[in-house]
Amino acid sequence: MVFSSLIFIYGFLPIVLAGYYLTPKKFRNTFLFISSLIFFAWGGIFYSLILLFSLVLNYFIGLGIAKKSKKRFYLILGVTINLLILSIFKYAGFLIETSNAALKIFTFSPLKVPKILLPIGISFYTFQAISYLIDVYREDTLVQKKFINIGLFISLFPQLIAGPIVRYHDIAEQIIHRKSTINKFSEGVIRFVLGLGKKVLIANNMAIIADHVFSLSNDRLTISSAWIGIIAYSFQIYYDFSGYSDMAIGLGKMFGFDILENFNFPYIAKSIREFWRRWHISLSNWFRDYLYIPLGGNKVNKYRTYINLLIVFFITGLWHGASWNFVVWGLLHGFLMIIERLGFERILKKLPGIIQNTYALFFTIMAWVLFRANNFEHAFYYYKSLFNFNSHKMMDIKLIFELNNESFLFFVIAILGAFGFFPYLSKKIEYVTNKFEFSESTIILNKGILKILFVAIVLILCSAYLVNNSYNPFIYFRF
Repeated sequence: MVFSSLIFIYGFLPIVLAGYYLTPKKFRNTFLFISSLIFFAWGGIFYSLILLFSLVLNYFIGLGIAKKSKKRFYLILGVTINLLILSIFKYAGFLIETSNAALKIFTFSPLKVPKILLPIGISFYTFQAISYLIDVYREDTLVQKKFINIGLFISLFPQLIAGPIVRYHDIAEQIIHRKSTINKFSEGVIRFVLGLGKKVLIANNMAIIADHVFSLSNDRLTISSAWIGIIAYSFQIYYDFSGYSDMAIGLGKMFGFDILENFNFPYIAKSIREFWRRWHISLSNWFRDYLYIPLGGNKVNKYRTYINLLIVFFITGLWHGASWNFVVWGLLHGFLMIIERLGFERILKKLPGIIQNTYALFFTIMAWVLFRANNFEHAFYYYKSLFNFNSHKMMDIKLIFELNNESFLFFVIAILGAFGFFPYLSKKIEYVTNKFEFSESTIILNKGILKILFVAIVLILCSAYLVNNSYNPFIYFRF
């Protein structure tokens, strides 16, 4: 079940919300925990058993760490088992395929590649579980002795299958004590609908263009279609994932939770380093606190720091998918970070802001080719098409005509939204409004009416799209 589906919006969510607020407060965690398990079981009962095993495992490992006498042993045991489960389901096939490539060189018989379906959200809930164990080990948080509470932390359905990656010490108090207010609930509804609009209206439309271009054979790929395709994909992945994060944050508020932000206009970044402070913030912070800093971070000599960065970005790439494309994508970002640390960032800061942003945006988009391409050969030909200025086929007329007024409209909205135009416009309107001598109650009333109209229009548009179109993928489900 995905958030951007009619069954979730008009079926599951209203039932769970009604049940949650009709349930006495002392039983609400239990109700929400059971609801989260039902939500996850929608994708397959077998994979629900894996999630349940993870919950039981990390609950008892946490209790073992809290005893302190063998806390290092329990931590190593817990992290090892979590990573082993993740590796089996996510990387077994990749490792065997890589081994087969090596065996082929020495003319050995290849190993059989197992067909293992990837459980939805396993990377996200595994990282959350590991962060809990490490925080208990470091005594950054107290161990949770109630199974329902630790189960709710790991399996909470708003962020269960595609993040943000919530860390226990950020939400521990909210699991026990949280307040649900009308204002917070309404904020949650608005945030959810905003994310739904990002996903259904923009990401899905960008996906149609990107999928069409990336499915073209190498001989049919022109410079115009290549650029249109990768720009569309850059918007698709941003609005897909940030839209999901907005929906998760909004859902959290509906149930009284405050989930931390996961995106902050990454495409306005002026360096790759800044990009990673704005993109998938929860993952960046996770790797910083649980991998980069324990490795020594930048507190060691510069060469060791560079190695630490490459290790982090190697694993970042691998976390996103079991493919060498993702690994190279991650390493490319790592190398760019090292180049900036070597002094290029100081040079960048002396340049006009638009040049800084163009640099960061260009290399981010170039890296997305590796992320989206089927393999290295596909990526190579795609890069070749992007810069094949000598080709006699500069324009793909058929593709241009397929980009109707609706496509152009969403392209414009995508550009404006990604570069922070709408918050800027909102501030300007508020500034102008404050100059007029309206009463505070009138301003609040008008704002409320506008918000209700906005939410209603976006929800109606999204519903219409979902009724008429079954194309509704989530990129980050595979991670």
